[in-house]
Amino acid sequence: MLTCQKELFNLSEEVTYLNCAYMGPLLRSVEAVGHEEVKRRLRPFNYGRKDFFEPVQKIKATFSEFVNTGDAERIAIIPSVSYGISNAAKNIDFSQKKEILLVGEQFPSNYYPWETAVKNQGAVIKPITPTSSGKTRAADWNQSILDHINENTAVLSMAHVHWADGTLYDLLAIREKLDTVGAKLVIDGTQSVGALPFDVQAIRPDALIVAAYKWLLGPYGIGLAYYGPAFDNGQPIEENWINRKNSQQFENLVNYQPAYEPKAARYSVGEQSNFIYIAMLQASLEQLSAWGPQRIQNYCKGLVVDYLKEFESLGFQTGLGTEMAYHLCGIQLPDGLEMSKLSEMLQQENIYVSVRGNSIRLAPNVYNDQHDMDHLLSVFKRIAQ
Repeated sequence: MLTCQKELFNLSEEVTYLNCAYMGPLLRSVEAVGHEEVKRRLRPFNYGRKDFFEPVQKIKATFSEFVNTGDAERIAIIPSVSYGISNAAKNIDFSQKKEILLVGEQFPSNYYPWETAVKNQGAVIKPITPTSSGKTRAADWNQSILDHINENTAVLSMAHVHWADGTLYDLLAIREKLDTVGAKLVIDGTQSVGALPFDVQAIRPDALIVAAYKWLLGPYGIGLAYYGPAFDNGQPIEENWINRKNSQQFENLVNYQPAYEPKAARYSVGEQSNFIYIAMLQASLEQLSAWGPQRIQNYCKGLVVDYLKEFESLGFQTGLGTEMAYHLCGIQLPDGLEMSKLSEMLQQENIYVSVRGNSIRLAPNVYNDQHDMDHLLSVFKRIAQ
């Protein structure tokens, strides 16, 4: 059973940080690695040929094991979610099947790349919004997604949990339905991978895109992506030297090579060897692997469940009793309460959460404890009086 890990982070006792869905704090160990790599970068002669390749291969292997791909060559280094999604969107043929299914109000990085497919290939975006509210909302939304999959569906692009309120989607059932019509599944795992188990071999996404700076507790400006066999012969959105075959042979780089490295390597960003970020993300992945995503999810559940009940007793609406993730929860204000007033009270108390419309997004992690939740509850009680 996982216990609170606050001592491994450099968080002030004066701050209640319940906002990992906004940006995850760096571990002390990751901070130390970053400092060491910055010092090393002061002297460029410290870097040899192997430094461009070996750390990248190591982090691919670590992440591959973390999400159970069974093949580290299917991992690419990306700078952002939009970059990773764009690689997928560019390499889907919409000549026969035109429909792109998107979950309603998902994060823009998983929307804008598909607009390009609409403009260039005549595809059509079909958003799938919730059909109900309250305790049946998640189940009804999952069913609506299944109902929208048809013979015209080329791809469904979505998250594992909704970024605003933590609605949990049944990816296994969705994958099975997509299989019946030969459609692809692209997952933005940024708000789930790291705090919620994700098994590539079980879910079988065609692509899984993850930014590192949230639940992977890594730096901002780097991410990791899985690309399955459907993308093995695709055209990347960027052409760079290091993804070409035999790029390790520096002395032969001007002997231009038309072939890419195999599988997902073609989709990695230029300067993928980013020495500082790679080292920091490697350190965070190793710690997350030691904890385990299921234990992190269990910890978050144990931390928040009783408080969600308390919030509901005060008139707030939560996802409790529905399909939800416990590391990311939406708490909706009752009628008559002003979000601006609640936000001001939270700010005065140094409590950090995100406001999304008429909801508070609660996003705890293993550095949070009962004291943090008591602090949040005290503000909710005051405003509900």
